[in-house]
Amino acid sequence: MNQYGIALLSGLGAAVAIGLLSLAENLTSAGLWLMAPFGATAVLVFGVPDSPLAQPRNVIAGHLLTAFIGVFFVSFVGVTSLTLAVASGLAVSAMLLTKTTHPPAGANPLLIMLTGQTWSFLITPVLIGAVVMVLVGQMVNKGIWRWRRQA
Repeated sequence: MNQYGIALLSGLGAAVAIGLLSLAENLTSAGLWLMAPFGATAVLVFGVPDSPLAQPRNVIAGHLLTAFIGVFFVSFVGVTSLTLAVASGLAVSAMLLTKTTHPPAGANPLLIMLTGQTWSFLITPVLIGAVVMVLVGQMVNKGIWRWRRQA
């Protein structure tokens, strides 16, 4: 498969993953299913799936860990210019120390703190959304790999 076919299938995969989360958000009252960092996650998961930053562990744990930091600050520390900076720095350090670096997840503390999210945000959209991105990514990328091998 040539680069154009791979690019189109990658874009289609990203659209499917974001579309599923958007559809779930519209069809249920369970809360949010989407968050802006998932757009950047889609670039990594579908665009450069072999990158260490796009691996399932990094996507899921990176989002969950940094979201936890954001909610922790909202719940126990407060939101100020200083705490936004500290939480962001902690998120970067935590991902590096746990070897779960996923750059889009670096936005989570800011998003969560600026919008005052609660602990339920860790389940939806963070955990469920990250898992959906990874599962759709695995299906699409296995298909692309098969086509590359046959070419």
